[in-house]
Amino acid sequence: MTDTLTLGYSPCPNDTYIFYALVHGRLEGAPQVHEVLQDIETLNGMASRGELDVVKVSFHALGHLLSDYCLLHAGGALGRGCGPLVVARQPITDLATCRVAIPGRMTTAALLVQLYAPDLTEVVEMPFHHILEATRAGDVDAGVIIHESRFTYQRLGLQKVVDLGAWWESSTGHAIPLGGIAARRALGTERIAAIDRAVRDSVDYAHAHPDEVRDYVAAHAQEMDREVMEAHIGVYVNNYTLDYGRDGVAAITDLLARAAVAGILPATGAPLFSRRDQP
Repeated sequence: MTDTLTLGYSPCPNDTYIFYALVHGRLEGAPQVHEVLQDIETLNGMASRGELDVVKVSFHALGHLLSDYCLLHAGGALGRGCGPLVVARQPITDLATCRVAIPGRMTTAALLVQLYAPDLTEVVEMPFHHILEATRAGDVDAGVIIHESRFTYQRLGLQKVVDLGAWWESSTGHAIPLGGIAARRALGTERIAAIDRAVRDSVDYAHAHPDEVRDYVAAHAQEMDREVMEAHIGVYVNNYTLDYGRDGVAAITDLLARAAVAGILPATGAPLFSRRDQP
């Protein structure tokens, strides 16, 4: 085990905002990290192969990884009004009959659309930033969009078919769990706890120094205008980002349990966190 940890996260504004202070050495006593920036489905795959010490993963992927990775309390994307959307060029009455683009099979977006439309059989995997254009061009009947696409789809003349986050919230009463920060269990509980504190401190630093963080965030969001970038952070970085709390943990647990009942995820007895004394 080296002193420097590999830390994988996406170049999306919420992740670069969260991890700026940690990767730039702004936190006294924090673990040293080497950052790896990739899209979320690539990170899901890297985690499945055990290639990263600490990694942002979809909760869908986490359900397959709990024997080797545990969830941190800080740094995740969970909230209300922030779930994936299904969009199309025209109204759709039965999604199960459609050809639907998804941003990777292990994304939470793919899990949610399977829970919403269990009879859906024809899905097309593609990078999330290609889905809007593929939908507009008619290459697919509908697309499941995430990240900044939820703020821009109307510019391409597309319309919302269903807000999967709103469907989840109304069906369960929970906030929608999208992705979390996972650490290899082999790091040990003390080191994992130190990483967790560092991620929380990094979020606090970004809140206290938004002007310092902004250039780093913008450098990795080059095709995104400032208004969309700020809206993205405002939606995906919230109180749950500092700590899921009891209601956040309940939401995550419910999502994984429903996916297991549907046969999408394996049932597992592994705890979410590094210790069993979860909130």
